Amino acid sequence: MKKIQMVDLQGQYQEIKDRVTNSMNEVLESAAFVNGPEVKKFQEELEDYLGVKHVIPCANGTDALQIAMMGLDLKPGDEVITADFTFAATVEVIALLNLTPVLVDVEEDTFNIDIEALKKAITPKTKAIVPVHLFGQCANMDAIMEIAKEHDLYVIEDNAQGIGAVYTSADGTKKKSGSIGHVAATSFFPSKNLGCYGDGGAIFTNDDDLAHTIRGIVNHGMYERYHHDVVGVNSRLDSLQAVVLRAKLPLLDEYNKKRRNAAIKYNAAFKDQPAVVTPKMANACETICENCDCHVFHQYTLRITNGKRDALAKHLAEKGIPFGIYYPIPLHKQKAYLDSRYKEEEFGVTNKLVEEVLSLPMHTELDDEQIAYITQTINDFLN
Repeated sequence: MKKIQMVDLQGQYQEIKDRVTNSMNEVLESAAFVNGPEVKKFQEELEDYLGVKHVIPCANGTDALQIAMMGLDLKPGDEVITADFTFAATVEVIALLNLTPVLVDVEEDTFNIDIEALKKAITPKTKAIVPVHLFGQCANMDAIMEIAKEHDLYVIEDNAQGIGAVYTSADGTKKKSGSIGHVAATSFFPSKNLGCYGDGGAIFTNDDDLAHTIRGIVNHGMYERYHHDVVGVNSRLDSLQAVVLRAKLPLLDEYNKKRRNAAIKYNAAFKDQPAVVTPKMANACETICENCDCHVFHQYTLRITNGKRDALAKHLAEKGIPFGIYYPIPLHKQKAYLDSRYKEEEFGVTNKLVEEVLSLPMHTELDDEQIAYITQTINDFLN
């Protein structure tokens, strides 16, 4: 059995090696390293894939979130609601812009923002909601967009983990994650479902005026050289990274299908294990199937409910099986984001999840032998 990795980027590279190498050589020969033709082509191809009018590439996913908020012209003190159970980048950019982060609890089964908690958190100062499509599954966007419309709020989708997922609305309409809210942000960090070989990110929107504003922000606030019309930043996707993303984008749906197939096998192996709660499918799917497209499994995350999560993690390490615990400390308990307004009873689900969640290896190169070894090791330990 080959060595098990949390993410196998080397194996994935072999499939696209020739195209990446040849295209990178063309960039090196042309010396069009910044805002070159490869970036423009990737932008257009991603717009077609997502079904959005505008994709604005940038330097990384955190920048993408910050720039999206800057484009909406939110003011210091405006409140922005997001989920407590996620990576810090989501709340980090809110604080950096002197906005007021408002953290709320998540759903126990999907790990995404809890709709009732969201409703309770809205005040006259609330200006935006940032749903995070955590681990690759869309938040309840029907409810979120309805709430946003009722209260005249912006919706900024954090799509760093969900690219390629499809959300089915109650009326049967299907849309790609990141194309539903007013604006969305994603990351192309190497381990993402669509990842480059360094840092990269992008902002998506169907709003022409907002797209125009954002295009200026990413380039020092310039639309014409040396004319700074808005306060901007320096955040651009370089051409070498665009080469990698162009090679991977046509394969993204196949990549996500391979992840789903691995998840199906994981689920089958744990179906009789009472101490394990496997990922729940929300939206249009009740169970994972080969053709399901509502979850792209950026992470395959279990809940270990018998109090032995940490002991199991230690056991997996001893057996050479990598794992992740995302996220061990809730954002509302992080030193940087402590707030006297928060009450522990408001975060019952999040506080429970941080003690139970365990993510297993998940990538396009997982094979049956590896999955069998991983699942047998876990079941043997828990039985």
